[in-house]
Amino acid sequence: MNWIKHILKKYFLYFWIKERFAPAIQVSQRQLYHYYSDCAKMKEVPNITETGFRVFSQFEEDGKLLFIFSVLGMTNKTFIEFGSDDGVNSNSANLYFHHGWTGLFMDGNPKAVERGRRFFSRNPHPHMYPPKFVCTYINRENINRVIFEAGYSGEIGLLSIDIDGNDYWVWDAIEIVKPQVVIIETHNEFGLNDIVVPYDADYVYPGKHPVYHGASPSAMTKLANKKGYRLVGANDLGYNFIFVKNGLADDLIPEVTAESLLHHPSNQEARKRFEEIKDWEYVNV
Repeated sequence: MNWIKHILKKYFLYFWIKERFAPAIQVSQRQLYHYYSDCAKMKEVPNITETGFRVFSQFEEDGKLLFIFSVLGMTNKTFIEFGSDDGVNSNSANLYFHHGWTGLFMDGNPKAVERGRRFFSRNPHPHMYPPKFVCTYINRENINRVIFEAGYSGEIGLLSIDIDGNDYWVWDAIEIVKPQVVIIETHNEFGLNDIVVPYDADYVYPGKHPVYHGASPSAMTKLANKKGYRLVGANDLGYNFIFVKNGLADDLIPEVTAESLLHHPSNQEARKRFEEIKDWEYVNV
């Protein structure tokens, strides 16, 4: 039976890859890019909530990022994504394969990093070098050095952070790059409390409790504001928050509140999981 499973797996991977790389996918995205660009020129853009779709991203982030960068203009096609696993089901893969971006994936799992290197080398972009992969655990003490040693500094297009732990503290520490757009995971279990789990350089998920990590949506939004970014949207589940640098298309991609993004029914269930740890130690921001 093992050989049957092997064949089925190969067929599944073949059609999974073929679908994501189909020319029609790239053509339709290019059409969307020009449509959104034209809408921006006429000052009549759709609401970001109407733009989501998934090709490589875990949820509908691919569509929302395409919308944002169509309005901003793809003036810097560089991404940095950490907590990316193999980089395939990521927020940056679609930009690489279908829009000619370059960038850096970082993850602490050596098997995932090697899997990502194989995937991108076996499915090369016809005009771009494969993205770089760095295998390392990220904390606020090493993040700027790791990015610099990988060859990145200054302005970039996209920074994506999802490390299931110190996301807030690591973004707070980043100075080496200045992204136009940041997408980062928040912790909906905390609701609208302005709280962050204290920093632990040695934290590894799930830690003392699978819910006890990260920052609330409102706390993350406060950090973004301090760093010069505004909240513009999220995935439909309401925990991957998207921030745009102030001064970039402020009138076309307006600021929204954290509360407005937390109406999905799953958020009510998530908040119930907070009850068990609500009296634990938190940093109030």
